[in-house]
Amino acid sequence: MKKIESALALEDGSVFRGQPFGAPVDAEAEVVFNTSMTGYQEIATDPSYRGQMVTLTYPLIGIYGVARTDNESRRPWIAAFIVREYYGDPSNWNAECPLDSFLVEHGIPAIRGVDTRALVRRLRARGALRGVLVYDAANLSDAALVERARAVVPLSEKDLVADTSVTVPQELPGARADRRLRIVVIDCGRKENILRSLQRRGADLLVLPYDARAADILACEPHGVVISNGPGDPARLAECAATVRALLERRIPLMGICLGHQLLGLAIGGRTSRLPFGHHGANHPVRDTRTGRVYITSQNHEFQVDADSIDPRTGFYVSQINLNDGSVEGLAHESWPVFSVQYHPEGAPGPQDNQYLFDRFIQLCESSE
Repeated sequence: MKKIESALALEDGSVFRGQPFGAPVDAEAEVVFNTSMTGYQEIATDPSYRGQMVTLTYPLIGIYGVARTDNESRRPWIAAFIVREYYGDPSNWNAECPLDSFLVEHGIPAIRGVDTRALVRRLRARGALRGVLVYDAANLSDAALVERARAVVPLSEKDLVADTSVTVPQELPGARADRRLRIVVIDCGRKENILRSLQRRGADLLVLPYDARAADILACEPHGVVISNGPGDPARLAECAATVRALLERRIPLMGICLGHQLLGLAIGGRTSRLPFGHHGANHPVRDTRTGRVYITSQNHEFQVDADSIDPRTGFYVSQINLNDGSVEGLAHESWPVFSVQYHPEGAPGPQDNQYLFDRFIQLCESSE
């Protein structure tokens, strides 16, 4: 029986060869890395990874299998997984299938046997790189593989949010009879735990497509609006930023998460830019600029709001910063019921330390009644 050799080629000329698992197909995307020790299923189903192949730095992947209840979206969105060692016989009472079967079901390839430490060092030094994962590359030269990698369309030139957003409104009831708040969630590629976190606090949710206009949102008479996470370059979403700007004019309580945070930055006249290799992991330290308190956060983003583009005359200020690189991790207004965070307070994967932000938002909604 022929032994299949897969290969991952990057635009910088490097090639990593290994063995395939998952679907027997090729993939073309940007290559990033995630430093979480667990949570590969949540990573796979996070819509913010649309258009990216994910290198997992933890060396042994697959040991606890896949449980459908852990999905963070209706399907996995990653282009491929890249791992050091794959284990296909999971030991977990909750597992329904191995990771390999899950990837095959959804047509997503993966490669094992890669020196992920060397790959991550390369990505840290050069930034996220375009790449191609070829299922059967035994007869392909490194030069031919690299040529394909250099032809991959850059992430910043792709429109990705429309793929991940709902296309029709969805209504979801809250879980508490003693509290009934109506909150609109603008779905730019949201994770399910954002919705669950709001529902647990008694919020009735109306999930709207990413291209919903301010007039349509306000017609729902919400107590507050959440702008969700999502994939791609925020600069490509000028109409979404305009919608956020119109909502700000009405002083409605508003919370932005990840891409939603970046859209808030654009709405108030700020700029966004690309980070060298992004933030992808479950243990990033963030400091509150007013209290000095440090929080451990779950992160997944390639872009940032530029701190020097936030005009204090607008009343907005940088509320939190990343202690690793000083990038902006939060925005807030001095008096309006508006704030945003670049990280993921819902975790999944990652710590739940920052669930208090949903409590803060609910309090803002109640106070505005």
